[in-house]
Amino acid sequence: MASIVTARDLVKKFNGFTAVDGISFEIKEGECFGFLGPNGAGKTTTIRMIHCVSPKTSGELKVAGLDANVDNRGIKCLLGVIPQELNLDEDLTTYENLVLFAGFFGIPRREAHDRIMELLEFVELKAKMKNRITQLSTGMKRRLQIARALVNQPKLIIADEPTTGLDPQARHLIWQRLRELKKRGTTMVLTTQYMEEAEQLCDEIVIMHQGRIIRQGVPSELIKEEFVGEMIEVRDSKDRVYRRPATLEDVFLKLTGRQLIE
Repeated sequence: MASIVTARDLVKKFNGFTAVDGISFEIKEGECFGFLGPNGAGKTTTIRMIHCVSPKTSGELKVAGLDANVDNRGIKCLLGVIPQELNLDEDLTTYENLVLFAGFFGIPRREAHDRIMELLEFVELKAKMKNRITQLSTGMKRRLQIARALVNQPKLIIADEPTTGLDPQARHLIWQRLRELKKRGTTMVLTTQYMEEAEQLCDEIVIMHQGRIIRQGVPSELIKEEFVGEMIEVRDSKDRVYRRPATLEDVFLKLTGRQLIE
């Protein structure tokens, strides 16, 4: 598969502080690529460089063959972004939010309408199309952000912690939509604080710590490599010991000395 994102010796500094310290990676078309790391690891900074919100300090970063520091306008047209924060226009309805976004890309009115109706069906919000944003639950707002990210039929979706703050049921609904996008061959970049999310959705992950990539690979293979033939012992509050297979969360703790959610 061809690479849609290529980074070589990528560096980002803020007033002398190095947030991203010479990392290299490739994201292939059709895969879900995950960034894991504790707060301050540099994963969000990396994501912001990919979607041209923050320019790189040095190194090479190309998206769909375009230089991120030169062709940022062209790159933004190729991307769909699901931000961590809820930034929908509360003065508009569900449908109107998508119409407004379609207008940013110059999509003809009739085509935009047809596309929006398909997307509302996809995220199961067709019944809420006339509701204002304030009438939607947090989970519905997250699903609407997925639809908004797909309006311009992007080559790459960037999902920055798309299930933060959701209850388990709402989180699983978002996972279903993201899995469906994977089945359709959509390329996705995902940051997440939920290990189960990374294991279920990501074809490949990088684990970042202090601005560097300390491990990269397929989640299941990382678990095997770090815990060959080992079982994890867990002690409960009554001092009872249980043994279980290792998980991606155990790999993360072993490599960084920290839990992802602290």
